[in-house]
Amino acid sequence: MLGLVEAMTTPHGIDRYTELVAPTVTVNDLRAIVTSVRREGDHSVALELRPTRQWRGFRAGQFVRVGVVVDGVRHTRCFSPCSSEHKAGGRLELTVKAHPSGLVSRELLARARPGLMVDLGQAAGEFRLPRPRPRDIVLISAGSGITPVLAMLRTLVDERHEGRVAFLHYVRRPDELVHAQELRRLAAARGVTVIVGCTAADGAGDVDGHFSAAHLAQAAPWARGAQTYLCGSARMMAAVREVYDGMGLGDGLHTEAFDSAPAAVPSDDEVHGTVTFSASCVDAANTGDVLLEQAEAAGLSPEYGCRMGICFSCTAVRRSGSTRNALTGEADAEPDQPIQLCINRPVGDVDIVI
Repeated sequence: MLGLVEAMTTPHGIDRYTELVAPTVTVNDLRAIVTSVRREGDHSVALELRPTRQWRGFRAGQFVRVGVVVDGVRHTRCFSPCSSEHKAGGRLELTVKAHPSGLVSRELLARARPGLMVDLGQAAGEFRLPRPRPRDIVLISAGSGITPVLAMLRTLVDERHEGRVAFLHYVRRPDELVHAQELRRLAAARGVTVIVGCTAADGAGDVDGHFSAAHLAQAAPWARGAQTYLCGSARMMAAVREVYDGMGLGDGLHTEAFDSAPAAVPSDDEVHGTVTFSASCVDAANTGDVLLEQAEAAGLSPEYGCRMGICFSCTAVRRSGSTRNALTGEADAEPDQPIQLCINRPVGDVDIVI
């Protein structure tokens, strides 16, 4: 019977009709309703979401895709829940920091209200708190990278984790710190070591400057036997990796990037030829940028989420030609292969099915 109803509602599907009556009643689509909104300063907003019955939960550290309609067009972006895995009622919390070029983040900061319905994807991502839990854990983050790491911290606290836990978070100035009161409360209530570093305001944090071996020793003198979970900008993570490798701790470091692909300039012999977006019958001169940016510059609107090679939302088929991965530097020319547009640059003539 359900299959017959689905067939009768083609091409939109039954959920496009049920949402007109009750947006939270869905047969197939996973959605969530915003139940509370809390703005933190001028640039961040904390949203609590109640998903529909299709929600399977998440592991602390993972991300979800959130779809929001802006000016009549649905846009999807990736956000990491910052709530505990065990939040009451299966709800989850997102902390969204608005960026100047962030269409969805700016929309949520400006207009999110309780009752707003958003599309929601099931949780994904390999950066997550493992089971069973390591006994001793170091959590390190910077800027917006706090969200998946805070989810780990909250989860450990809810589980009354018996091992040692240290949390180091870096901001440029104190007014950029989100969840400040809760971090202090968790530290006082559960004995978690919390250290906030300010990189551009000496004396304003628990430690000054960027991550160092001295900061690690202050937060977790027992770090040699711990597992570390790190999320932040590529530059910040490279600095932490250098310290850890120098101390022989690299094997226990687990990372998640929280910014876009590196902006390294491709070599001159790669920036030539034509990029063909064959499904759209559009040709454009190869500029050397990643394919997602070149497609957008050509007037196309391919789907994407994270813009950093994590969520795979922007995957498209490379029909012919060669591309180079901006993260690894590896080139590949095998025809009819799916690639991620946000982290691959064309090398000469390339045909992409968009």
